[in-house]
Order: sequence, then structure tokens, then C-alpha cells
Amino acid sequence: MLNQKLQQRLIQKLSPQQVLVMRLLQEPILALEQRIKQEIEENPGLEETTPDEDEKDIQEDVVTDSVESDEDEFREEPEEESRNENDDFSFEDYLAEDEIPEYKLYANNKSPDDEIRETPLASGISFQDHLLSQLGMNRVTDKQYIIASTIVGNLDEPGYLLREIPALCDDLAFNHGIEANEQEVEEVLRIIQGFDPPGIGARNLQECLSLQLERLSQGSKSIELARVIVKDYFIEFSKKHYDKIMLKTRSSEPELKNAIAEIQKLNPKPGVSISDISREGNYIIPDFTISNQDGILEVTLNSRNVPDLSPNRQYIEMLREYSAGGKNASKSSKDAATFIRQKLDAARNFIDAIRQRQDTLYVTMQAIMEYQKDYFMTGDETKLKPMILKDIATIINMDISTVSRVANSKYVQTPFGTFLLKSFFSESMQNTKGEEISTREIKKILQDCIEAEDKSDPFTDDHLVDLLKEKGYNIARRTIAKYREQLNIPVARLRKEL
Repeated sequence: MLNQKLQQRLIQKLSPQQVLVMRLLQEPILALEQRIKQEIEENPGLEETTPDEDEKDIQEDVVTDSVESDEDEFREEPEEESRNENDDFSFEDYLAEDEIPEYKLYANNKSPDDEIRETPLASGISFQDHLLSQLGMNRVTDKQYIIASTIVGNLDEPGYLLREIPALCDDLAFNHGIEANEQEVEEVLRIIQGFDPPGIGARNLQECLSLQLERLSQGSKSIELARVIVKDYFIEFSKKHYDKIMLKTRSSEPELKNAIAEIQKLNPKPGVSISDISREGNYIIPDFTISNQDGILEVTLNSRNVPDLSPNRQYIEMLREYSAGGKNASKSSKDAATFIRQKLDAARNFIDAIRQRQDTLYVTMQAIMEYQKDYFMTGDETKLKPMILKDIATIINMDISTVSRVANSKYVQTPFGTFLLKSFFSESMQNTKGEEISTREIKKILQDCIEAEDKSDPFTDDHLVDLLKEKGYNIARRTIAKYREQLNIPVARLRKEL
């Protein structure tokens, strides 16, 4: 049974303008640049320019008065209402005007001192293309070329072949209609494994190291021992059971040390060495810059690739012309005016969102800089204070989610390096004196202790607990293990060296 009833609910919804600001706020500088370019392409009411005072007056008077007011003038009239002779005019006809000569569009107003915002990018090829180019230097049949192309296409970024040979045979049968047995695929794989860089096409790390050792000169005792270690005692080597290796290979400690040195020279990810060529143009562009000017910290917001935006002046003039018609304007003129008004409103909202984003970023970074002033003055990580999102949100009187969006994927350039902004946020702990300290300070001290250890007898987690306790940090063993993993530091056994 259906019933009708009235119900009042109090709900909170974000306006489209607020949603736009939140989306722009979490974008880093490069993503923002692309977003602005996309908006300029999609919205003809927005243009990239540096408006002067006259243009600002036009924007304020026309856009705010003509666009926002007198909206009733452009309401649609009933269909049966009499039309005038302007009904034949369409907005498309208005845009389809004569082509403007090229000399009128050219402006020779650039100076040699003008800043060029173009960023040169290095071009490169993938290691798959590099391998296929080497394949053309070998005498292979058409069938072998297709098999090789399939193998190369299945290599991962480090250069390993992770698919099984039977699976490759199935791919050749289903995708290319070629019947190839495992022996034929193995033969082509051996051809690829002879390409540069050495170790490419291996199916695991052990095979990758073996392929590279086969390329080295013969007769060297260290290299021969290294081949034996990788081939027969790879598990013992990976677990650093050096005593077992010396016993089974009947080698001395200096000989084993030289052999391990040869193995450590090898590249465990040969494909990355070629892939890095195409990544040469990828570098970090900081969103903020902090400088020390005679003991005074200054924060600068990176706006180098953010152009000045304004509503399209041509559209504003067109809207002024349509507004002159008033209620006597035809339906096509009203539709055109409505279209222009929507585009100009969207342009103005986008410009306001960009300005609000810049203001929020600056205020948030200024608060972070003042909060961590001791660190930015000296660069000493032990002077970093415990800081969470709520601390900064309280200072700038904004929501925690806003601070989180600012800290997301943003980088800050300091006199001591470029860092991810969220790395300055950390929880707090108490030392033996009852003082609040940052967990990042503890990680720094832990890292310094491990770097200063004797690599022949590295510190265990229990030993690290005792060392930090002596320095005034009472931390549990599981916490030491967690911080060590966050720092990508292996356990003591894997840090052992001869």
C-alpha cells in the first residue's frame, strides 16, 4: 500500500563551486597546469591573458551587472507569441563569420627578456623497442620473429620473463595461429638473452645474474667462484650464510669477499637501465619554495606554469550586444545570450576556484613553515616537532580534510632538499624526560645507529632497543621493527657483510 507524507530533513550538500575548489586543491602543480589547459579548450568563455585595469572594469561591470541581473529579460516567451523578422538569426550563423586574415592575428610584442614557459622533454624508446631493433640484426625466420615479438612483449619493466613457456605457446596459437613447441620458444628465448643489456629475458634473479656472469672474461678466479655461488649456492648467498659457502666451495674469506664483490657489480634489473632513458624528462617540480633571507623564512608558491585567466572579452562584448535587445529580442538571441552567460559564469567560477586554491595553499604552507621553523632554519631532522593534520587545521581555522588535500602529492623545495609535504607530518612520542618528540626524529636516530654499526656483526632489533634506551627513547622491539621496515632497512642477518 502506497502512502504519501511530508517529511523534513536537514542535509548538507557541497555546492558545485565547493566541489571544484576541493578537486583543484589536491592537484599538484603539473596536474593543475593540464587541468587549466583542458578548461580553456572546453570553455570558450575562458581565456589566458594578463588583464589590465580597463579589462578588470569590464569584467566587474559587465559580468556582474549584465550577466547576473536582468535574467528575466532572457526568459523564453510562449510559442504562440508573435515573432519578428530576427527569427532567422541563429547563434551558429553569428559564429560563422568571415575568416580573419592572419596578419590581424599576429602581434609582434615579445621581448627577448620575456620568460619562456616551455619545458624541454627528453624523448626515448622502451627497452622492448630496443630489443626488437637488435632482433633485426639476427637471421631469424618469420615464425621466429613472431615468437621473439611475443616474448619481448611479455617482459616486465625490470626485463624479466614471468610467463611460463607453455603459456607463451598457447598465446602464439590463439593470437597468431602459430603452432610452436616449447623447444622452439626456448631457442628464441636464448637468442633474446644474448641481447644487450646482459641479463635481459631471464625468468628469475638467479638466471639474470648467471647470464651476466657468462658475459664476463674467463680465467678470473673471483668470477669463476661467483658463477659457482650463483649457480649452486644461490639460496645460501641470498640468506648470507657465508660460512656454509666457504665450507662447501673450499674457499677462503678473502676469495669469497672478492667473488661477492663481483656479484654485487651486476644489475638485478637490466630492463630499467634502458627504461630510464625515457624518464630523463620526468623530474619533480615543487609546489612551494622556502628560502632563508638573512634569518627570515619566506615561502613562495610556484605559479610559473599557472597562467593568468580572465573571462573572454569577446564573449563579454557579445553578451552586451544581446542584452541591448531586452525583451524584444528573438528566441535565437535569447538562446545565444543564455549560452554565453553560462560560459562566462563557468569561467568566473573557475577563476575564483584557482584563486581560492592559491590562497589556501599559501596559508597552509605558511602555517607549516612557522610550526616547523626550527627545522627549516637548520635542516636538522631531530628538531622536527610532532605535527598532525589537526594542528595545522586549528591554526588556519580550516577543516582537516582541507589540510589533507593540500599535503597530498605536494612537494616543497627547501635549502636542504626537496621533500614531500606530508613527510613533515608525524605522530608524537614521549622520551624518558617526558618531552614530546616526533617519530621522524626517532627514525633518524635509528637510521644513524644502523649506518654506524659494524657490518660484520650488525645490530639486532633487541640491541637497537637497548641503544635507543640509552639515548633516552624507551621504544618496544615491535616498534623498532616497524620503523625499520618503513625505512626499507632489512633485518640484521641480511645486513651482514664480510
